[in-house]
Amino acid sequence: MIPRLDAAKIAARDPQTMAALKYGVEQVGFLTIHNTIIPHDQMVRVLESYRAFFHLPEADKREVDMALTGANRGWGAPGSEQVDPDANPDYKQVFDCGFELDRDDPLRGQNLSVYGDNLWPDMPGFRKTIQDYYAQALLVALDLLRGIAAAIGKDEHYFDDAFTRPMALLRGNYYPPRPDWAGDKDFGIAPHTDYGCLTLLASDGVAGLEVLSADGSWLPVNAPVGEFAINFGEMLEMWTGQAVKATMHRVVGSGDERISVPMFFNPNHDINVAPDGADKPILAGDHMKKRFDETYLHLKAAAAS
Repeated sequence: MIPRLDAAKIAARDPQTMAALKYGVEQVGFLTIHNTIIPHDQMVRVLESYRAFFHLPEADKREVDMALTGANRGWGAPGSEQVDPDANPDYKQVFDCGFELDRDDPLRGQNLSVYGDNLWPDMPGFRKTIQDYYAQALLVALDLLRGIAAAIGKDEHYFDDAFTRPMALLRGNYYPPRPDWAGDKDFGIAPHTDYGCLTLLASDGVAGLEVLSADGSWLPVNAPVGEFAINFGEMLEMWTGQAVKATMHRVVGSGDERISVPMFFNPNHDINVAPDGADKPILAGDHMKKRFDETYLHLKAAAAS
């Protein structure tokens, strides 16, 4: 069973809620939360802003095509990602934005793709709506990560210093109705585990997300508008010595279009995410760059050239 938890009770460290959080983190790898600081009306505006963008003519979306950049910022066309090398490229569309370094930040001289500059479409209000939500989602994710640290027996501020320049990527996903031509190897997003730390996922309430259960069956994960599905990535599983579970999930697609908005909450690029006692450090930025280069087809092509 996927726990459904009250974010305010997690923040208050309510014992019953913390026990359920520990179970969700260690045994399931998924949970849902409600009663966060993000109002329902704000979430509706965010979802509709993404929907309006994805319904633009393709020529307009091409103006902010991430394939023109060296980073994952802007629009990703259908077929631009392949999360499972044994499946066909995903037929979804995406729009990515993330943490931007200050103009005078010395890290700019290192040309780190995980901190690329954002691209914004020429749509009144879109940038502000998305950036306002980005700021709120960072707060929710960090507060939840503090609760998770406490649930697995660490100091609740164990992760805080790792998120001063977070490689936090906010994405709008557009899943069109499943195409008539789609076969067994075609997915909105193919089975995968997330690459990073913690994912805070909002959606328009249309069903689609499925998680692989311990018995090998695929279970639906549903969270209505204003609530969030939470899952954990490979990095956090590694970082915590597997105290946190990264679980396989997918979107096959249906006859309905679907919008989802994941915040991939990842630490600073230079944080060592190797587990305690590891022989060698593993830098978060190196881990994320490797996984991005394996997934985004334009980055895969650049790495091969």
